[in-house]
Amino acid sequence: MSGTSLDGIDAALLRTDGETIAAFGPALTVPYPPEIRDRIRAVLYAPGQQPPGPHAPGHRAAGGAIDVAARILTIAHAEAVGVLLRQAGLSAGDVAWLGFHGQTILHRPAERRTWQIGDPQMLLRMTGIPVVSDFRSMDVAMGGQGAPLVPLYHAALARHAGLQPPLLVLNLGGVGNVTYIGGDSDADLIAFDTGPGNALIDDWMLAQAGHAHDAGGATAAQGRVNDAALRRLLDHPYFSAPPPKSLDRNDFSAAAVQGLSLADGAATLTAFTAASVARGLQHLPGGVSGRPLRCLVCGGGRHNATLMRMLTQQLNMPVEAVEAVGWRGDSLEAEAFAFLAARALRGLPLSLPGTTGVRMPVSGGRFWRPA
Repeated sequence: MSGTSLDGIDAALLRTDGETIAAFGPALTVPYPPEIRDRIRAVLYAPGQQPPGPHAPGHRAAGGAIDVAARILTIAHAEAVGVLLRQAGLSAGDVAWLGFHGQTILHRPAERRTWQIGDPQMLLRMTGIPVVSDFRSMDVAMGGQGAPLVPLYHAALARHAGLQPPLLVLNLGGVGNVTYIGGDSDADLIAFDTGPGNALIDDWMLAQAGHAHDAGGATAAQGRVNDAALRRLLDHPYFSAPPPKSLDRNDFSAAAVQGLSLADGAATLTAFTAASVARGLQHLPGGVSGRPLRCLVCGGGRHNATLMRMLTQQLNMPVEAVEAVGWRGDSLEAEAFAFLAARALRGLPLSLPGTTGVRMPVSGGRFWRPA
């Protein structure tokens, strides 16, 4: 899995039938070197920016840059798979399938468009392992948001751990998203993107200080939240729209904090992420009485102590990293796409009306086997 944070590749081994989890295998994270991260950033599409048509000026240059980024991305994924197998003492023949999400460079479900780059056929050749790819496009074609896709895995994890609903699982990658586990059935799931996760904070730190992220939230901890800027950030129609709903990484900008100090800008953007999660809880059933018993946080944002403190204040419930219940926060999304690959192979749903707004439960995936 390579997510919207653009920080690297997570790879994990999972023994599963797509409904239950039999065993967790080894996992690893391979950070992107700056040159790969820059290649990917260069092909992300901003809101309103249209990819040039096949005969439009700039098509060849844009397409060439995307092709190069996709090739580099695929090679990096193949190398990560190789490292993981060596660490696990396994060969390619020991692995049934490889779930390959690719890198999202454009996500506009209202236009029925979602675009993940990466070459599954090349990955098959390089690893020798059959590949499942293209997890989102069927959902979008059927009228869904195409995101988030991890809720079914969150629910399987909760059942595996014997956790009681209601429960909130919050993923803080580049974009934030929540899974509300309201009962014992997958039909009780509600999921949606809450707003920015780490993306705006990371972009601010990179532009202002040359750092890829605010390590531990230390910079934000030294700043003061600018209330006027925070109000402008929260004055966005997305937050009042009911779920299902999803976001592109670049749907929000840090324009409201321009002119603030490094620390004040980081503090304000961190507060924005926390406040957007709190706004999202207003859309859950049952009002205050139906609030989850606890909030479990996965994704890179759980390492940000300032963000976790702000979330605890905003949500008024226990907020804990998923490690508190024995889950592996750094590998959870990679595990999820192994789980979804197994579901796709069996034709089981990858998304539900309550998770993406699709009209009916829908499967998906494309399968790449050796010739």
